[in-house]
Amino acid sequence: MTLSYSSRKPHFARLQWGGLAAGLTPVLMLPSLQRTGSHVVNTNCSAVHTRQALCCKMSVEYDKFIESGRKYVDVYLGRPSLDHPIEATERVQGGGTVTTVKFWFATGGAGFCLSRGLALKMSPWASLGSFMSTAERVRLPDDCTVGYIVEGLLGARLLHSSLFHSHLESLQRLPPDTLLQQVTLSYGGPENPHNVVNVAGGFSLQQDPTRFKSVHCLLYPDTDWCPVQKQSDLVSR
Repeated sequence: MTLSYSSRKPHFARLQWGGLAAGLTPVLMLPSLQRTGSHVVNTNCSAVHTRQALCCKMSVEYDKFIESGRKYVDVYLGRPSLDHPIEATERVQGGGTVTTVKFWFATGGAGFCLSRGLALKMSPWASLGSFMSTAERVRLPDDCTVGYIVEGLLGARLLHSSLFHSHLESLQRLPPDTLLQQVTLSYGGPENPHNVVNVAGGFSLQQDPTRFKSVHCLLYPDTDWCPVQKQSDLVSR
């Protein structure tokens, strides 16, 4: 099961892989969106990029994952942005004891894998809105809070993987001939538009500034809107 965020615009209709993942990819949408359907969940969360808004969306994402009923062994898999664990201060309600805890967390912007078995164990601190209060207790963003629950509270461990990629790294350094081996890719966005993966093809940077269309055609060259080109020619050498 994959969960994907959308924002104020109906991006799901533009997702190149949306039709290939029917029934598998719920899209969490913000309250300003009106579209309804089996793929769409209105989060009622703010669209801003604040700690509270991010944790609100992660809380809904967690609940929807649990509702899916899919079962796996305990897994927390992703890529840290730091080369060391972070340290958080736990605040007990009512001004009680303050303690510190160290843990690893997987960068949310790169995506991460969380098995349902482990997610169920997280439920006292994550389900039905309790994720928000847990995040407030340590005053951390959403991805850090997941790491806090998994490692700091449950004693499980993050499995580090270099196959997840976020906008926080230099994506141009990713060898083009390894793109098909990666789990996730990203792009820099308006603040760093040149931070994109190096993949060639029939789309210019102006036509495909994120390189997502080009990556899609590398994966699915028979898509009707992909330029007619050999798959081997799509990767820059």
